Order: sequence, then C-alpha cells, then structure tokens
Amino acid sequence: MVKKIQIYGVGCSTCDKLYRMAKEIVEELGADVSVEKVEDLNEMLMAGVLRSPGLALDGRVVLQGKVPTRATLRNWILNGKGQ
Repeated sequence: MVKKIQIYGVGCSTCDKLYRMAKEIVEELGADVSVEKVEDLNEMLMAGVLRSPGLALDGRVVLQGKVPTRATLRNWILNGKGQ
C-alpha cells in the first residue's frame, strides 16, 4: 500500500475532485496514508507535472491531465501503480 499521495493542481475543479476522491478512498480503507494537495507551481514543475491534475504515489508521478476511475485509484492506493 502506498504511504503518500500528492495531488498537483492550482485549484481547478478536476484537481479538487481527485483530491476529494483520494481522501474518501483512504478514509474508507482506514489506511494510514497521507493525502496532500500541492498548489505551488514551482513544486509542480520540479515534480515534472505539466498538466493538472497530477497524481503522485510515494513521490512518483503516475498520472497527469486526467482523473482515474474510483476503482482504478483504489487499486493503485492498495497495490501501487506499476509495482
């Protein structure tokens, strides 16, 4: 299971949607996973996020410019993406 989720975006509605979805899934799982919203453009660029929303799991950017399905995000949180 991942330990840290970062949502990159500057306040757009899709960024907010992804952040809320991640928080809800973590809460439903009862998992000890931190969910952080990163809105600083410099931090986004340093992470390599060029399209929002961006999603990073344990510091690795795994998705940009779209929102995964709830089931997909839940699976990634439980198993890590590409691990």
